[in-house]
Amino acid sequence: MHRPSVRAEGTPARTDGTSRRREAVTGYLFIAPSVLGFLLFVLGPLVAAAALSLTRYDVLTPPRFVGLDNYRRLFEDPRLAVVYGNTVVYVVAAVVLINGLALGLAVLINRRLPKGLTTAFRSAYFFPSLVALVYVSVIWQAMFQKDTGIVNYYLTELGGPRIDWLNSGGWSKVTVIVVDTWRNVGFAMLIYVAALHEVPKDYYEAASIDGAGPWAVFRRITVPLISQATFFNITTTVIGAFQIYESIIVLTRGGPGDASRSVVMYIAEKAFNDFQLGYACAIAMTLFAVVLLVTLLQFRLRRSWVQYE
Repeated sequence: MHRPSVRAEGTPARTDGTSRRREAVTGYLFIAPSVLGFLLFVLGPLVAAAALSLTRYDVLTPPRFVGLDNYRRLFEDPRLAVVYGNTVVYVVAAVVLINGLALGLAVLINRRLPKGLTTAFRSAYFFPSLVALVYVSVIWQAMFQKDTGIVNYYLTELGGPRIDWLNSGGWSKVTVIVVDTWRNVGFAMLIYVAALHEVPKDYYEAASIDGAGPWAVFRRITVPLISQATFFNITTTVIGAFQIYESIIVLTRGGPGDASRSVVMYIAEKAFNDFQLGYACAIAMTLFAVVLLVTLLQFRLRRSWVQYE
Protein backbone atom coordinates (compact mmCIF):
# COMPACT_ATOMS: atom_id res chain seq x y z
CA MET A 1 0.00 0.00 0.00
CA HIS A 2 2.89 2.32 0.70
CA ARG A 3 4.58 1.96 -2.72
CA PRO A 4 1.58 2.92 -4.89
CA SER A 5 0.98 5.98 -2.72
CA VAL A 6 4.55 7.07 -3.38
CA ARG A 7 3.94 6.84 -7.10
CA ALA A 8 0.66 8.69 -6.78
CA GLU A 9 2.31 11.50 -4.88
CA GLY A 10 5.32 11.59 -7.20
CA THR A 11 3.38 11.74 -10.43
CA PRO A 12 1.82 15.19 -9.76
CA ALA A 13 5.23 16.48 -8.70
CA ARG A 14 6.75 15.45 -12.02
CA THR A 15 3.73 16.90 -13.82
CA ASP A 16 4.10 20.19 -11.98
CA GLY A 17 7.79 20.34 -12.84
CA THR A 18 7.07 19.68 -16.50
CA SER A 19 4.34 22.31 -16.51
CA ARG A 20 6.68 24.89 -15.01
CA ARG A 21 9.35 24.11 -17.58
CA ARG A 22 6.83 24.45 -20.38
CA GLU A 23 5.68 27.81 -19.01
CA ALA A 24 9.29 28.96 -18.76
CA VAL A 25 10.02 27.90 -22.34
CA THR A 26 6.86 29.65 -23.53
CA GLY A 27 7.87 32.83 -21.71
CA TYR A 28 11.36 32.73 -23.21
CA LEU A 29 9.89 32.26 -26.69
CA PHE A 30 7.65 35.30 -26.22
CA ILE A 31 10.52 37.57 -25.18
CA ALA A 32 13.01 36.09 -27.67
CA PRO A 33 12.17 38.55 -30.51
CA SER A 34 12.67 41.55 -28.21
CA VAL A 35 15.92 40.15 -26.80
CA LEU A 36 17.18 39.28 -30.28
CA GLY A 37 16.29 42.74 -31.57
CA PHE A 38 18.08 44.35 -28.63
CA LEU A 39 21.20 42.26 -29.23
CA LEU A 40 21.27 42.89 -32.98
CA PHE A 41 20.24 46.53 -33.17
CA VAL A 42 21.29 48.05 -29.81
CA LEU A 43 23.93 46.12 -27.92
CA GLY A 44 25.71 44.79 -31.01
CA PRO A 45 26.20 48.20 -32.68
CA LEU A 46 27.17 49.71 -29.32
CA VAL A 47 29.92 47.14 -28.79
CA ALA A 48 31.06 47.52 -32.41
CA ALA A 49 31.23 51.31 -32.06
CA ALA A 50 33.23 50.99 -28.84
CA ALA A 51 35.68 48.67 -30.60
CA LEU A 52 35.98 50.86 -33.69
CA SER A 53 36.58 53.93 -31.53
CA LEU A 54 39.95 52.40 -30.65
CA THR A 55 40.97 52.07 -34.30
CA ARG A 56 41.75 54.14 -37.36
CA TYR A 57 39.30 53.00 -40.00
CA ASP A 58 38.48 54.57 -43.36
CA VAL A 59 36.33 51.75 -44.85
CA LEU A 60 38.85 51.19 -47.68
CA THR A 61 41.52 49.59 -45.49
CA PRO A 62 41.21 47.24 -42.50
CA PRO A 63 40.87 48.88 -39.06
CA ARG A 64 44.18 49.61 -37.36
CA PHE A 65 44.33 49.68 -33.58
CA VAL A 66 45.45 53.08 -32.24
CA GLY A 67 44.40 52.81 -28.60
CA LEU A 68 43.07 56.04 -27.09
CA ASP A 69 44.33 58.33 -29.86
CA ASN A 70 40.80 59.11 -31.07
CA TYR A 71 39.77 60.07 -27.55
CA ARG A 72 42.81 62.33 -27.14
CA ARG A 73 41.86 63.97 -30.41
CA LEU A 74 38.49 64.93 -28.92
CA PHE A 75 40.17 67.50 -26.68
CA GLU A 76 42.03 69.02 -29.65
CA ASP A 77 38.98 69.41 -31.91
CA PRO A 78 37.58 72.98 -31.64
CA ARG A 79 34.54 72.11 -33.76
CA LEU A 80 33.43 69.45 -31.30
CA ALA A 81 33.00 72.02 -28.54
CA VAL A 82 30.88 74.19 -30.87
CA VAL A 83 28.55 71.37 -31.93
CA TYR A 84 28.18 70.21 -28.34
CA GLY A 85 27.29 73.76 -27.35
CA ASN A 86 24.65 73.89 -30.10
CA THR A 87 23.22 70.55 -28.96
CA VAL A 88 22.96 71.73 -25.36
CA VAL A 89 21.03 74.79 -26.58
CA TYR A 90 18.64 72.49 -28.45
CA VAL A 91 18.17 70.30 -25.38
CA VAL A 92 17.43 73.20 -23.02
CA ALA A 93 15.08 74.86 -25.52
CA ALA A 94 13.26 71.58 -26.15
CA VAL A 95 12.75 70.86 -22.46
CA VAL A 96 11.46 74.35 -21.69
CA LEU A 97 9.38 75.06 -24.80
CA ILE A 98 7.94 71.63 -25.56
CA ASN A 99 6.95 70.87 -21.98
CA GLY A 100 5.79 74.40 -21.23
CA LEU A 101 3.60 74.69 -24.31
CA ALA A 102 2.35 71.11 -24.02
CA LEU A 103 1.30 71.60 -20.41
CA GLY A 104 -0.45 74.88 -21.21
CA LEU A 105 -2.35 73.35 -24.13
CA ALA A 106 -3.29 70.32 -22.05
CA VAL A 107 -4.71 72.51 -19.27
CA LEU A 108 -6.71 74.58 -21.76
CA ILE A 109 -8.11 71.51 -23.51
CA ASN A 110 -8.91 69.81 -20.22
CA ARG A 111 -10.70 72.75 -18.56
CA ARG A 112 -11.59 75.54 -20.95
CA LEU A 113 -12.84 73.97 -24.17
CA PRO A 114 -16.22 72.29 -24.66
CA LYS A 115 -16.07 68.52 -24.72
CA GLY A 116 -17.08 68.44 -28.38
CA LEU A 117 -13.93 70.34 -29.40
CA THR A 118 -11.52 68.45 -27.18
CA THR A 119 -11.06 65.51 -29.56
CA ALA A 120 -10.62 67.78 -32.56
CA PHE A 121 -7.94 69.86 -30.86
CA ARG A 122 -6.12 66.77 -29.60
CA SER A 123 -5.96 65.43 -33.14
CA ALA A 124 -4.86 68.76 -34.58
CA TYR A 125 -2.00 69.20 -32.13
CA PHE A 126 -0.94 65.55 -32.27
CA PHE A 127 -0.97 65.26 -36.07
CA PRO A 128 2.48 66.89 -36.67
CA SER A 129 4.18 64.19 -34.58
CA LEU A 130 2.86 61.57 -37.04
CA VAL A 131 4.47 63.23 -40.06
CA ALA A 132 8.07 62.39 -40.92
CA LEU A 133 10.42 65.10 -39.70
CA VAL A 134 12.00 65.46 -43.15
CA TYR A 135 8.65 66.44 -44.71
CA VAL A 136 7.91 68.81 -41.85
CA SER A 137 11.32 70.45 -42.26
CA VAL A 138 10.87 70.88 -46.01
CA ILE A 139 7.61 72.77 -45.44
CA TRP A 140 9.13 74.97 -42.77
CA GLN A 141 12.19 75.64 -44.92
CA ALA A 142 9.91 77.12 -47.58
CA MET A 143 8.14 79.21 -44.95
CA PHE A 144 11.45 80.55 -43.57
CA GLN A 145 12.90 81.66 -46.94
CA LYS A 146 14.23 85.20 -46.79
CA ASP A 147 12.62 86.57 -49.96
CA THR A 148 9.67 84.26 -50.63
CA GLY A 149 8.85 82.82 -47.21
CA ILE A 150 5.48 83.46 -45.58
CA VAL A 151 7.11 84.22 -42.21
CA ASN A 152 9.03 87.20 -43.56
CA TYR A 153 5.98 88.30 -45.56
CA TYR A 154 3.87 88.75 -42.46
CA LEU A 155 6.84 90.09 -40.52
CA THR A 156 7.39 92.87 -43.02
CA GLU A 157 3.64 93.55 -43.20
CA LEU A 158 3.78 94.24 -39.46
CA GLY A 159 6.69 96.64 -39.98
CA GLY A 160 9.46 94.26 -38.97
CA PRO A 161 12.74 93.53 -40.75
CA ARG A 162 13.28 90.82 -43.34
CA ILE A 163 15.30 88.15 -41.50
CA ASP A 164 17.61 85.63 -43.12
CA TRP A 165 16.36 82.78 -40.94
CA LEU A 166 18.28 79.94 -42.58
CA ASN A 167 21.66 81.56 -43.20
CA SER A 168 22.15 83.72 -40.11
CA GLY A 169 24.39 82.48 -37.33
CA GLY A 170 21.94 83.50 -34.62
CA TRP A 171 18.61 82.83 -36.32
CA SER A 172 19.51 79.42 -37.81
CA LYS A 173 19.30 77.77 -34.39
CA VAL A 174 15.97 79.50 -33.79
CA THR A 175 14.48 77.93 -36.92
CA VAL A 176 15.61 74.47 -35.80
CA ILE A 177 14.12 75.02 -32.34
CA VAL A 178 10.81 76.26 -33.78
CA VAL A 179 10.43 73.23 -36.06
CA ASP A 180 11.43 70.77 -33.35
CA THR A 181 9.00 72.32 -30.88
CA TRP A 182 6.11 72.47 -33.36
CA ARG A 183 6.50 68.81 -34.27
CA ASN A 184 6.91 67.33 -30.77
CA VAL A 185 4.62 69.45 -28.61
CA GLY A 186 1.54 67.43 -29.59
CA PHE A 187 2.83 64.12 -28.24
CA ALA A 188 3.84 65.70 -24.93
CA MET A 189 0.44 67.39 -24.75
CA LEU A 190 -1.36 64.04 -25.02
CA ILE A 191 0.69 62.66 -22.13
CA TYR A 192 -0.25 65.67 -20.01
CA VAL A 193 -3.93 65.40 -20.97
CA ALA A 194 -3.97 61.75 -19.91
CA ALA A 195 -2.32 62.67 -16.61
CA LEU A 196 -4.79 65.51 -15.97
CA HIS A 197 -7.70 63.12 -16.44
CA GLU A 198 -6.29 60.97 -13.64
CA VAL A 199 -6.27 63.81 -11.10
CA PRO A 200 -9.21 63.27 -8.69
CA LYS A 201 -11.85 65.98 -9.04
CA ASP A 202 -12.38 65.91 -5.28
CA TYR A 203 -9.08 67.74 -4.79
CA TYR A 204 -10.19 70.64 -6.96
CA GLU A 205 -13.56 70.81 -5.22
CA ALA A 206 -11.90 70.88 -1.80
CA ALA A 207 -9.51 73.60 -2.93
CA SER A 208 -12.42 75.64 -4.29
CA ILE A 209 -14.25 75.37 -0.98
CA ASP A 210 -11.10 76.52 0.84
CA GLY A 211 -10.94 79.59 -1.43
CA ALA A 212 -7.76 78.69 -3.29
CA GLY A 213 -7.13 80.64 -6.48
CA PRO A 214 -6.41 79.11 -9.92
CA TRP A 215 -2.64 79.58 -9.63
CA ALA A 216 -2.52 78.05 -6.15
CA VAL A 217 -4.61 75.09 -7.33
CA PHE A 218 -2.35 74.59 -10.34
CA ARG A 219 0.85 74.85 -8.30
CA ARG A 220 -0.25 72.89 -5.24
CA ILE A 221 -2.49 70.22 -6.79
CA THR A 222 -2.08 69.88 -10.55
CA VAL A 223 1.70 70.08 -10.83
CA PRO A 224 2.50 67.53 -8.06
CA LEU A 225 -0.14 65.05 -9.22
CA ILE A 226 1.05 65.04 -12.84
CA SER A 227 4.74 64.93 -11.89
CA GLN A 228 5.12 61.38 -13.24
CA ALA A 229 3.96 62.54 -16.68
CA THR A 230 6.27 65.55 -16.41
CA PHE A 231 9.22 63.30 -15.61
CA PHE A 232 8.41 61.04 -18.58
CA ASN A 233 8.11 63.99 -20.98
CA ILE A 234 11.30 65.64 -19.78
CA THR A 235 13.28 62.41 -20.04
CA THR A 236 12.10 61.59 -23.56
CA THR A 237 12.54 65.20 -24.67
CA VAL A 238 16.13 65.33 -23.44
CA ILE A 239 17.05 62.06 -25.16
CA GLY A 240 15.36 63.12 -28.39
CA ALA A 241 16.96 66.58 -28.42
CA PHE A 242 20.45 65.11 -28.00
CA GLN A 243 19.78 63.09 -31.18
CA ILE A 244 18.43 65.96 -33.29
CA TYR A 245 19.55 65.56 -36.90
CA GLU A 246 16.98 65.50 -39.73
CA SER A 247 15.56 68.98 -39.28
CA ILE A 248 19.04 70.53 -39.27
CA ILE A 249 20.01 68.71 -42.46
CA VAL A 250 16.96 70.02 -44.32
CA LEU A 251 16.75 73.52 -42.84
CA THR A 252 20.31 74.82 -42.50
CA ARG A 253 22.69 71.93 -43.30
CA GLY A 254 24.43 72.84 -40.08
CA GLY A 255 25.38 76.30 -41.26
CA PRO A 256 26.36 78.92 -41.54
CA GLY A 257 29.64 77.23 -40.68
CA ASP A 258 28.88 75.18 -37.58
CA ALA A 259 26.37 77.65 -36.15
CA SER A 260 23.50 75.15 -36.10
CA ARG A 261 25.33 71.83 -36.41
CA SER A 262 24.50 69.15 -33.82
CA VAL A 263 26.69 66.36 -32.45
CA VAL A 264 24.85 63.66 -34.42
CA MET A 265 25.28 65.65 -37.62
CA TYR A 266 28.99 66.05 -36.87
CA ILE A 267 29.30 62.29 -36.30
CA ALA A 268 27.66 61.61 -39.67
CA GLU A 269 29.99 64.10 -41.35
CA LYS A 270 33.13 62.51 -39.93
CA ALA A 271 31.94 58.99 -40.71
CA PHE A 272 30.45 59.31 -44.18
CA ASN A 273 32.03 62.46 -45.64
CA ASP A 274 35.55 62.27 -44.23
CA PHE A 275 35.59 58.45 -43.80
CA GLN A 276 37.04 58.77 -40.30
CA LEU A 277 34.89 56.04 -38.78
CA GLY A 278 37.15 55.46 -35.81
CA TYR A 279 37.01 59.10 -34.75
CA ALA A 280 33.26 59.26 -35.46
CA CYS A 281 32.72 56.25 -33.19
CA ALA A 282 34.74 57.96 -30.45
CA ILE A 283 32.46 61.01 -30.67
CA ALA A 284 29.43 58.70 -30.66
CA MET A 285 30.68 57.03 -27.47
CA THR A 286 31.00 60.42 -25.78
CA LEU A 287 27.44 61.26 -26.80
CA PHE A 288 26.25 57.92 -25.44
CA ALA A 289 28.04 58.63 -22.16
CA VAL A 290 26.54 62.13 -21.91
CA VAL A 291 22.98 60.91 -22.58
CA LEU A 292 23.43 58.04 -20.12
CA LEU A 293 24.76 60.31 -17.37
CA VAL A 294 22.01 62.89 -17.89
CA THR A 295 19.35 60.18 -17.82
CA LEU A 296 20.78 58.62 -14.66
CA LEU A 297 20.90 62.06 -13.07
CA GLN A 298 17.25 62.60 -13.93
CA PHE A 299 16.27 59.29 -12.38
CA ARG A 300 18.27 60.15 -9.28
CA LEU A 301 16.70 63.61 -8.90
CA ARG A 302 13.16 62.40 -9.49
CA ARG A 303 12.96 61.20 -5.89
CA SER A 304 12.92 64.80 -4.74
CA TRP A 305 10.05 66.05 -6.91
CA VAL A 306 8.10 63.18 -8.51
CA GLN A 307 5.09 62.20 -6.44
CA TYR A 308 3.92 58.59 -6.36
CA GLU A 309 0.52 57.64 -5.03
